[in-house]
Amino acid sequence: MEFFSQIGAGVTNGLAYIGSLASLGGRALYYGFAGPFQGKPPRLGSATSQAMEVGVRALPILSLITFFIGLILALQSANELAKLGAMNLVAKAVALSMTRELGPLITAIVVIGRSGSAFAAEIGTMKITEEIDALETMAISPIHFLVTPKFLAMIVMLPCLTIWANTMGILGGALFGVTQADFTFGRYIQTTIESLYLRDITSGLIKSVMFGATITAVGCLEGLSTGTGAEQVGRSTTRAVVMSILLVVVVDLVFTGVFFFTGNR
Repeated sequence: MEFFSQIGAGVTNGLAYIGSLASLGGRALYYGFAGPFQGKPPRLGSATSQAMEVGVRALPILSLITFFIGLILALQSANELAKLGAMNLVAKAVALSMTRELGPLITAIVVIGRSGSAFAAEIGTMKITEEIDALETMAISPIHFLVTPKFLAMIVMLPCLTIWANTMGILGGALFGVTQADFTFGRYIQTTIESLYLRDITSGLIKSVMFGATITAVGCLEGLSTGTGAEQVGRSTTRAVVMSILLVVVVDLVFTGVFFFTGNR
């Protein structure tokens, strides 16, 4: 009975955690989109600053990683396609893999490491230094003041970063295609364009929006849940990274399943 009790407690805690994420995300989106009509506009200056941090400053490392991922995909797919005499499909394999799956997922993981952890550390530090309590004392909602700008920045910048990641991955594949698979650069790009449908691109962008909301909700919730003491900030940051990666993979699985079954009808 103890074993089943632990399973039940784990399921209950998991559902409660998801409920807390949904509540936090709902309140942040309310302040972001409904608040302006009720005299509570979002802090656009802070949102812009967050967008610069989340998006623009992530471009160098994201470009490098996704370029190499595209090159690796081309190498791996060419190894098998060459056995079938189908080297002309290398461009299609790289394009579909990047736009449908790896572009959004790799982008999310990079952003988790850079920004999701930073959200938890920033808000966690404010929690233990009682700055959150000071905001509430002044009748300022911490969700409106801290979380909403991060949500707005993340759900705007994640799709933009995903488009950039897809482009860099395709260029990485093009490097192999031009040097080893007898493609010209123009022919490789033309083959890539002909291989993609609008659904392939939009499915990845929809995933990226959900990834952005998930990463922000987890990072901010962990920060707001930080206990007392500097050690707790480190624990909250670690937990934010682990939980973000787990939930991003779960969200990815759910949406991939939805797109698969709806696409086959």
